[in-house]
Amino acid sequence: GCHDKAVLLYEYVGKRIVDLQHTEVPDAYRGRGIAKHLAKAALDFVVQEDLKAHLTCWYIQKYVKENPLPQYLEHLQP
Repeated sequence: GCHDKAVLLYEYVGKRIVDLQHTEVPDAYRGRGIAKHLAKAALDFVVQEDLKAHLTCWYIQKYVKENPLPQYLEHLQP
């Protein structure tokens, strides 16, 4: 089922805008840096595909604040 999988929920809200909505890691796997890998992969995808990202997810907002790389910051939707 979905309770044993880490997920990052997202939705395209425009032609080139993706809303990164929610990350979730099962309790049994928390504290292993899995959400950090999901956040990095999502932001790297946004950069690679030259998209704009809207950050609804609090964890991804925190990740960007802790990793304010120029390539991430220039792809954030104001």
